[in-house]
Amino acid sequence: MKKFLEEFKAFALKGNVMDMAIGVIIGAAFGDIVTALTECFIQPIIALIGGAEVHGTIPLGNSGQALDYGTFLTAVINFIIMALILFCIIKAVNKLMAIGKKKEEEKPAEPPKEEVLLTEIRDLLKAQNNSKE
Repeated sequence: MKKFLEEFKAFALKGNVMDMAIGVIIGAAFGDIVTALTECFIQPIIALIGGAEVHGTIPLGNSGQALDYGTFLTAVINFIIMALILFCIIKAVNKLMAIGKKKEEEKPAEPPKEEVLLTEIRDLLKAQNNSKE
């Protein structure tokens, strides 16, 4: 158990915790936006086109219990929208990173300082030898 807690501590403290916290908060706010989009725009359009009500329940006998299929469908629609948006964002970021890598590859790498100095010394020695002859 102690080893598990040590591993968890190392994992939790790896990276910038504040960046993670900000990401979670922004993600939650984004989730609220997607939920509002689904409930205020997508569900009415589905109801208008198909004539079906997205909010709904199916009663289970006389027990007072019901299956809330409307909430489930809303969650599925939210998931699909979030997954699509995240896919597009990740695809765009990967494309930008690939462009950045191409630009780095196009630039010729500068030789290390030691190599430059050795080349200058070699050239000076050649010049001295040529001037003696």
